[in-house]
Parts: sequence; C-alpha cells; structure tokens
Amino acid sequence: MKAVVYRSMGAAQQVLELVDMPVPAPGPGEVRVRVGYSGVNPSDTKARAGISLAAMPYPYVVPHSDGSGVVDDVGPGADRGLLGRRVWFFNAQWQRQHGSAADYVCFPAGLVRALPGNVGMAQGAGIGIPLLTAWHAVHGHVDVAGKTVLVTGGAGNVGFHAIQLARRAGARVLATASPAKAALAREAGAHAVFPYEDVAALAQAVRDASGGIGVALIVDVDASFYAPLYPALLAEGGCAVVYGSSTPEIRLDYRGMMRVAGTVSHFLVYKLAGEALACALRGVDTLLETDVHRFPAATCFDLRDAALAHTFVEQSRAGKALLGFDPGL
Repeated sequence: MKAVVYRSMGAAQQVLELVDMPVPAPGPGEVRVRVGYSGVNPSDTKARAGISLAAMPYPYVVPHSDGSGVVDDVGPGADRGLLGRRVWFFNAQWQRQHGSAADYVCFPAGLVRALPGNVGMAQGAGIGIPLLTAWHAVHGHVDVAGKTVLVTGGAGNVGFHAIQLARRAGARVLATASPAKAALAREAGAHAVFPYEDVAALAQAVRDASGGIGVALIVDVDASFYAPLYPALLAEGGCAVVYGSSTPEIRLDYRGMMRVAGTVSHFLVYKLAGEALACALRGVDTLLETDVHRFPAATCFDLRDAALAHTFVEQSRAGKALLGFDPGL
C-alpha cells in the first residue's frame, strides 16, 4: 500500500515522503479501514515539525488522526457488522505509529463512527478533531441559549463549526477574523465579525455588541493572544474555553477575572473520554443525520503533495486540507 511517512521531525518538504508498505492486519478489537480521505490538522503539522513533541516516538510515523473510508476487515472480537460500512474516524494516530495517511489503517473499533449517506467522504475526513472540538467547546461548559458567544478565529475549521453550533443552540454569536476571512465567519452564521488586531477596539466592540454585558462563552483558538482580554470580554460568571495557543505561556489578569467571576477551561480533544466524549459523539452523530450542518470547503491534495497539504495548514489557509487516497469510495 501507499503511505506518507516521516522519519525525523522537520519542515514538511524535507521530511515527508511517499513509500510502499505492507497492508496491515487488524489486531484484537481493531478494524481496518480502506482510507478514502485523510484529514490534515494543525496538531499533525506541529507533531511533524517538532513543535508539540520533544522527540520522535517511533523510527517513522504515518501521520494524521482524522479520515474517512470503508471498513474492509475486522480483528478478533470486533463487531463484524462493521464490515463494508462507510465511516469517519478520529484519533487514528494518537499515541500510535500509524495514522490515516495511508491506503489502509488499523485502530480500535471504538474510533469509527457511521458516516450517513448524506455526508460525503471528503466531508467525513474533516469531522474528527475540528467538529468534536467545536461540539465540546460549545456544549460542554455553558448553556448558551439566549446568551452571547464569542468565537475567536471564526473563519478557521473549528470556528466555522462552533459558530453554527452556537447559533443552533440559540446564542447570539460574535466572531473574530481577519478582514480577508471575515466573509467565511459570516457565512457560518456569525451575527457580527470583528477584526482582532486592535485589542482595545475589539474589547469595546464586543461589549457594545453584547449590550454592555459581555459574552457568556468564549471559544478560543489562541489563548496567548486573547487571554489578557478575557476580563473585558466576559460577562459576569462567563467562561473562556481554550483549545489552542500559539505560545506555551499565556498572561491572565487574575484580578480582572475575579471581578467578573470568570473561569477558564482548557481541553485537548484527543483526551476527551468517558461521558464527555460520549456526549460529543452522540451530538455529532445526531447533527450529521439532520443534513443541516455546513462544512468548510475542502482542498484535496495528491499523495505526492503531502508536503503542500501540510504547508496549506501551516499557512492558515481557508478550508480543510485533505489527502485523497481512494476518493471513489
């Protein structure tokens, strides 16, 4: 089979290569998926670049945790009813050597979910990290019905999903985005979109748009930038839910947060477990069945252009980057 690998950390053009590998066999409790599309996420590019990991955990890595495809084999103890099912999957490469950037990938059966007929394979490869992150951020902390929510990075993949989810939950949704991408956040359903460069103007604009109250929930892609503004943005008792930061350290105004009785919650979508994960999966499954959710536009790259797909993500280009392994599935 064809697989994309890297044997050392570094720049995408220097370390990613397309190789031939044996087709894997599923172990106990595992399924094997013939991959239609492999989704590329920022966490994949950071691991490859050595930003999020101090050292290579394996002699080589087949990257990417998200994808879509068809279950074509099951290991001992796995549900044979999954054979032939169209699926989307998540966490394929989390704490494992082999991710979705290959013709076939094996992992525990609990990581696959049925892909409804109304959802295309390309869309399915963009569900895992982005939509599960958005779901938990919007629904896992605050009841947003009738309240105001701020989604930072509203034109990004998580932000695009989060805006829709918050609106569907009955919130007034504000977002930040660069002027070049503001239309994408509006397309997702944001009631108002603000540029983020002028922090003083942003804080005032959010206060004004929330009737002077502030927001009940911040879904934050970059705490290193927005955390100093939390006291000015949050309503009394509001919560900032953080799923990303461009630097390892953030600055938080403790006294300011005390004045608004605000809270900050961090989470890593890979580590969602128990009822939190079950709730997110149930919510996403129900959402997909409704045929009302919109997905960011996808850009599909040839297997030989995996480095270009990683660069696309690293440059924060608009939309979802995919590698097409068997798009005809």
